[in-house]
Amino acid sequence: MAEGRKNGLYSGISEELSALMRTGWADTERHELQPDEQAPYAAARRAALSARFPGERLVVPSGNLKVRSNDDTYPFRPYSGYVHMTGDQARDGALVLEPRADGGHDAYCFQLPRDSRNDDEFWTGAHAELWMGRRHSLAEAERVLGLPCRDVRTAAADLAGGAAVPTRIVRGVDPALEAAVSTDPERDAELEEALSDLRSVKDAWEIGELRKAVDATVRGFTDVVGELSRAVATSERWIEGTFFRRARLEGNAVGYGTICAAGEHATIMHWTDNDGPVRPGELLLLDAGVESRTLYTADVTRTLPIDGTFTPVQRKVYDAVYEAQEAGFAAVKPGAAYRDFHEAAQRHLAARLVEWGFIEGPAERAYELGLQRRFTMAGTGHMLGLDVHDCAQARTEEYVDGALEPGMVLTVEPGLYFQPDDLTVPEEWRGIGVRIEDDLLVTEDGHENLSGGLPRSADEVEAWLSRHAG
Repeated sequence: MAEGRKNGLYSGISEELSALMRTGWADTERHELQPDEQAPYAAARRAALSARFPGERLVVPSGNLKVRSNDDTYPFRPYSGYVHMTGDQARDGALVLEPRADGGHDAYCFQLPRDSRNDDEFWTGAHAELWMGRRHSLAEAERVLGLPCRDVRTAAADLAGGAAVPTRIVRGVDPALEAAVSTDPERDAELEEALSDLRSVKDAWEIGELRKAVDATVRGFTDVVGELSRAVATSERWIEGTFFRRARLEGNAVGYGTICAAGEHATIMHWTDNDGPVRPGELLLLDAGVESRTLYTADVTRTLPIDGTFTPVQRKVYDAVYEAQEAGFAAVKPGAAYRDFHEAAQRHLAARLVEWGFIEGPAERAYELGLQRRFTMAGTGHMLGLDVHDCAQARTEEYVDGALEPGMVLTVEPGLYFQPDDLTVPEEWRGIGVRIEDDLLVTEDGHENLSGGLPRSADEVEAWLSRHAG
């Protein structure tokens, strides 16, 4: 953008250029827009939030652009609590719930309006539409969101002017709005907790979006299997790029940094450099998820023998993880403790590690002492939704210490990781990492594996590779 660039090639704007730029533009106001299909669901979510905080003003910002390098910015991704409560993805916005005397709230959104063509802002300003693309007008945003919309440029003054109203704001999202209001950090944390709590049980619309994300992810994994031979000739980055193409085609992007971990990289839980070789005889651990255009993400992992067939040791590890996942699946049902699936999977892996002589038994003692964690490292799953680790700020008693309910969506992802420098295991086991991860919807009578379209057992995986591997 021209304004503020220290070494720009133009030193100024002539009056003649300014006059030229302000004339000759068509009226592009969109009068045909209808409320987004998510709008009634978002209204119900706001009502639930309102009921938790009678008499208080609530401010939920969307967030701002962040500089990546000089005058470039990172792709914008709004705060998930804002998206959940509005269905909106606009930057520089905020949802406000204004308290009424009856204990309820009136909701409205601050939005950045369209640029006026009566000054130079639309082509020289920090948010110039001519550079960054058309935004909704306030009237358009009102129709789409089903909410009154106000100019965000007055938000700081408007909110500061209501200092007598007890206010909570989500902190760490919009520094300017945060500075404009007088709030208590501990009470603000309770607002963020509530926003996370309210995402734990997905409504019908959200479940539909998660299905789309998972289905696209299944197709992305199939794409990767079809291009494994090219990855062998190049690197892990070919796999990353192959999956990313599907994510951009069918969704917004990937929901998190894709893990393409071949060989001993599979023992690194969050390997995202994705720059290593892909060699026959080794395993490829692919952990990836498509984020839908409404920002709901899948999170799936498969571990594949690169040349199509597991070695005996690889299969032994894979079968143990598969059996642990089966045990975890059996524990996912309404009314079960959230921790049950984790404990079932970890107990199974502890027993296998004792059987193999890698940790001291008996198995129950090993599990109680957490000895299996040397090789399992992480928990066995997490909530899934707008964030890959959804509901992360929810109250502990409502999350890990709570019970499963129909409409919850979670991952079940046991793994075993034998580090390349671990002298406590035989050499042929070192550098093997296996994880199998699926996305489960809790139903009225059990669960549904949303990612069940992908093979899971060792035999199924080998047959899949035989059919599709290029």
